[in-house]
Amino acid sequence: MNTLTITHSPTEGTTIDGTEKGDGSAPALKSLGWRWGRTIGAWYVPHSRDKTPKMHVINPTTTALEAAGFIVTVILDITEPDPAEVEARKTQREAQRAEAMAAKAERKQATAEQAWTRADAAHEALPPFGEPVKVGHHSENRHRRAHDRAWSTFGQAVEADRVAEQATRSAATAARATTARHNPITVANRIAKLASEIRKIESTLAGGPAWRKDNEGAGYHLEHVQPHGEHRDQLEATRDARARDLEFWQTVRDEQITAGEATNYGPTTVSKGDAVKIRGQWRRVARANTKSVSVETGYSWTDRTPWHEVQDHRPAT
Repeated sequence: MNTLTITHSPTEGTTIDGTEKGDGSAPALKSLGWRWGRTIGAWYVPHSRDKTPKMHVINPTTTALEAAGFIVTVILDITEPDPAEVEARKTQREAQRAEAMAAKAERKQATAEQAWTRADAAHEALPPFGEPVKVGHHSENRHRRAHDRAWSTFGQAVEADRVAEQATRSAATAARATTARHNPITVANRIAKLASEIRKIESTLAGGPAWRKDNEGAGYHLEHVQPHGEHRDQLEATRDARARDLEFWQTVRDEQITAGEATNYGPTTVSKGDAVKIRGQWRRVARANTKSVSVETGYSWTDRTPWHEVQDHRPAT
């Protein structure tokens, strides 16, 4: 009977050790969202690095594998990673990926150039001036082979060029990854999303009214219900993790505002009738709301935009 070990750490994510090809564990792991990592030689839970353990995946996995006859040991490091360290690791991984993609693009470009050299050589080997194939002549077979070689090498060059262009685009995308993550608007959107998640979790923790069946079974009564036990512990841990993330990204945004990389307009600085620049266009302010600005459209309705997307401001005076 095989013994499997499910391990989680913030830096490595969730992996499972002890599996063997054909031991019967793969169907259960695949059905529960695990993936095989060729570079690490083990099954892993996608997107589990730098996060708390995904118990909604780990617990069903343990149950399924034990039902299949395996002995399962679970070792979890529930230490909450520091958001600054998490971001540093992500930046490092993105830089390594960008470097690898750039090297791959360079190799593919070299392969394409070699393919075009072969295609040009095969084309030059054809008889000059588009001489037709002389059927029955001793040169017929040689002439047809030259045509086939020229056509084949041309197709290979075109395909190599396409692969090289795709690799170049992927390398450029990888190089922009960190910049995109720290785009001022992206950072502000992330802050808003984290704050929303925290509010939802706190609302769930506070509980609410729910209908419960009477002990006698004669009817139902209304009572206040709150999550408890392991579920409540998990919610509180998630809330605390999101709060740390929010604090980190708020610090990043504050630094961007100080450096002039991000704007910080709001109802205290913008008034009705002023002009604001949104996505490169100047719009007249219809209302300065608490979290957003409403601008005129020239029709009976207005458009509403979050304050962090306002690029510039001109007072009405």
